[in-house]
Amino acid sequence: MLNMNEIKAPVFSPLTGAIRALAMDAVQKANSGHPGAPMGMAEIAEVLWRRHLRHNPANPKWADRDRFVLSNGHGSMLIYALLHLTGYDLSIDDLKNFRQFHSKTAGHPEYGITPGVETTTGPLGQGVSNAVGLAVAEKALAAEFNRPGFDIVDHYTYTFLGDGCLMEGVSHEACSLAGTLGLGKLIAFYDDNGISIDGHVEGWFTDDTPKRFEAYGWHVIPNVDGHDSAAIEAALLAARKVTDKPSLICCKTVIGMGSPNKQGSHDVHGAPLGGDEIAAARAYIGWTHAPFEIPADIYAAWDGKEKGGKLESDWNARFAEYRSAFPELAAEFERRVIGCKLPANWSQTVDTYVAACRDKAENIATRKASQNAIGAYAPALPELFGGSADLAGSNLTLWKGAKGVSKADGGNYLYYGVREFGMTAIANGIALHGGFIPYTATFLVFSDYARNAIRMAALMHQRQIMVYTHDSIGLGEDGPTHQPVEHVASMRLIPNLDVWRPADATETAVAWAAAIDRADGPSVLALSRQNLPTVTGAIATDQIRKGGYVLSEAQGPAAVTLIATGSEVKLALDAQAALAAEGIAARVVSMPCPDVFDRQSADYKAAVLGDGDKRVAIEAGHPDLWRKYVGLTGTVVGIDRFGESAPAGKLFEFFGFTVANVVNSVKNIL
Repeated sequence: MLNMNEIKAPVFSPLTGAIRALAMDAVQKANSGHPGAPMGMAEIAEVLWRRHLRHNPANPKWADRDRFVLSNGHGSMLIYALLHLTGYDLSIDDLKNFRQFHSKTAGHPEYGITPGVETTTGPLGQGVSNAVGLAVAEKALAAEFNRPGFDIVDHYTYTFLGDGCLMEGVSHEACSLAGTLGLGKLIAFYDDNGISIDGHVEGWFTDDTPKRFEAYGWHVIPNVDGHDSAAIEAALLAARKVTDKPSLICCKTVIGMGSPNKQGSHDVHGAPLGGDEIAAARAYIGWTHAPFEIPADIYAAWDGKEKGGKLESDWNARFAEYRSAFPELAAEFERRVIGCKLPANWSQTVDTYVAACRDKAENIATRKASQNAIGAYAPALPELFGGSADLAGSNLTLWKGAKGVSKADGGNYLYYGVREFGMTAIANGIALHGGFIPYTATFLVFSDYARNAIRMAALMHQRQIMVYTHDSIGLGEDGPTHQPVEHVASMRLIPNLDVWRPADATETAVAWAAAIDRADGPSVLALSRQNLPTVTGAIATDQIRKGGYVLSEAQGPAAVTLIATGSEVKLALDAQAALAAEGIAARVVSMPCPDVFDRQSADYKAAVLGDGDKRVAIEAGHPDLWRKYVGLTGTVVGIDRFGESAPAGKLFEFFGFTVANVVNSVKNIL
């Protein structure tokens, strides 16, 4: 095996010199950043981006482009340098503004901010997990749309990753599944430089990475000199020949290669080199140009616009032939992948199904109502792509048209196994790829495992629908380890995440439709294990879609407004009746999604919450969110401690979710 001492400095090329110089200069100007990875991976990046990556800088959204993910996103100046040099809309001034306010070159690559960045990376391990999702989407789309002689979906997903990504557990989850699925269009380059922030990783990371990935079912190419362009080229060509397994190319590199006094040490990992060392590095690599100065011939050698334009033009010509041969398939591909539009009959499908829910008025668990909604919507929505973390039979995420993705074939459903974090990060990649609307599922209490990927979906404004069942102490005997008390409240704190907790089948159907309609962010559906009665009656769909609405008006001037969600809405209605019997008029508000409700007009919110009357919120979860609605003069019937192992009915009684306790709570504030 190669070790760092056996790696000789490369014959420094001006092409890689441009990457190293831009990384040094931008980090130095910002006085912040990570020059080590860009300098250490310059040869790997040059081989991939100049010789093999199929992309068009003039159109970063070309449907059949190769996807590139910098999983070790702290080395962001690597991708910024590559995007700039190859001709994306990222100017030298943008690079000069590295890590500055409102810059297109943030500290870590951010999707939607920088043209050509496919996913937001930085939380280590999630980039490679997103890459697995990108490759899953390519595989499933190819199986659905390609026809003999017409491979209109035929691209690779490439990812760079480092020691930190491999130490994070989410990479184990995602890469294990990638091997099982035989994702032959996924190629990862491991930057094996042996350094992390604390120093040499041999004190805390001694895994045999090649054997680990071989055990996952990957094709592994070990012991590649990451500064030898010919060796990198040979490894990449070998990886592309293996079509039934993902490939890991293990590249031994020297972090900060080109910095004569700091390369190979953690000093170059996450800090500017300093003026003296940059001057020494320029001399060492033979780069004689001023900071941020790239000669015209170097730009010309890197420019990918002409090549990329021809690649896309050739694909457009093939797609035109495909459209002539398969007009319906082509139209569907254009709708989903290029236009990103829902079907023309989507609204009618929703209206018809919601009306059927009202007419049926079933007494069912909202997890079952969710499965019914999937079964109603999925036939009209072929882009719906499901999955569950080994709990399909409990989450009820399967429907009769579900087909599992396998090593041999594509499909529209993924059996994720017990991999909640990996599942959510992979689904983010599926959403980012385009062509699918992914939904994922587990028990609500296990959303904790997926927390950072949930946050990334919200940060990237990705449409992922997260089905979380067994939403409260109502799951009963499994006890406090499985009873989510704080989870709904905590997820409501995540910006740009809509958290729905529907009360019955109708609210569940509307919540599903709203989540599908929402193109600018993810949604959570928190669903009951236990059966719930129909409570919505003839409430209009557009009222439910507002996130909160008056479900039952008071008989006469209201003294109190009862606000409830999910299984507690029926309790609020029963308490309203009991209060009326004692001469106390109460209104009942169902608030399935406070996040959506908060986006309504001030007048609407005031009308729903009541003008001047006292308020009591009722939810079998942590009470803190509700303080902003009930104010100092109101109260909350909630749970601020962990649950117990007992039948659900006993637990609801013990924790005060009874008509008598709600009535007493009202009386205490009047």
